[in-house]
Amino acid sequence: MIALYDVAAIGNAIVDVIAQCDDAFLEREGLVKGSMALIDPERAASLYEVMAAGIEASGGSAANTAAGVASFGGKVAFIGKVADDQLGNVFRHDMKAIGCDFTTPSLAEGPATAQSLINVTADAQRTMSTYLGACVELNPADVDPAIIEAAQFSYLEGYLFDPPEARRAFAKAAALSHGAGRKISMTLSDSFMVDRHRGALLGFIETQCDIVFANASEVCSLFETDDFDAAVKALAGRVEIAAVTRSEKGSIVASNGQLHEISAYPVEKVVDTTGAGDQYAAGFLYGLSQGRPLPICGKLGSLAAAEVIDHYGPRPQVNLRELAQKNGL
Repeated sequence: MIALYDVAAIGNAIVDVIAQCDDAFLEREGLVKGSMALIDPERAASLYEVMAAGIEASGGSAANTAAGVASFGGKVAFIGKVADDQLGNVFRHDMKAIGCDFTTPSLAEGPATAQSLINVTADAQRTMSTYLGACVELNPADVDPAIIEAAQFSYLEGYLFDPPEARRAFAKAAALSHGAGRKISMTLSDSFMVDRHRGALLGFIETQCDIVFANASEVCSLFETDDFDAAVKALAGRVEIAAVTRSEKGSIVASNGQLHEISAYPVEKVVDTTGAGDQYAAGFLYGLSQGRPLPICGKLGSLAAAEVIDHYGPRPQVNLRELAQKNGL
């Protein structure tokens, strides 16, 4: 079967609210700096009231990656759950506007479309408080075989490992993808999520994943060690490709016993790290879909990550395809 999509991403469909804050604000609100915490609608409303003025934009980790792949010129689809409400309509419009196929039916009744309240400190660390809303209603029936079987790579957002139905949706996607001779990739998303589901995650990675994306804290959490090199080696021994980011230190790509060290692209000023890992995965997967060597895939990922951290918001503000060409990629 000829691939109709380079990447099919499955994840939380979220509208982000991004605002600046100081460390004192985080302390007053009981927020753990750099973390992602799940909140209920009442907490979302109260936190929103005390946040500084900010920007609102469609987000969600895997959806951000889909946006990045599309900016590179890739063919992409997204599977995620929104409600039939104003924010859900905004999210759907935004995905279609970037050229991403998004046909998952909206939730007619039940919780509202998800939102993530993101407070960014002066050091560009983002602290996320997320009301998942309709996201948790994603289930195996939402995983369209026609999309998964037609995608070179399916990309699974680790945050969705929390809801049981979404985890079953992942299992269905993996079976469909592998049955069609395709590849499954996954991002670990958050070290706290890894802590919550370490055993199940390891089992899923070992049996279902071909490619895993993580950052240093996530991969160390997965293997309960402070030894970064040992954690990368352990992950690489379980998957075909392990891509682990290290902020300004760049990334490590491990495959078939080889390690590739990828430098980070210089950024004049880091404004907001929201979406950095998402865009790294976008560049990397786009490169893989085009048959590029792993070091070039890593460079494309680093370039996309560098672009997104010099402005507020988790999605590219320039055409990544043109940016890559300017940088000889």
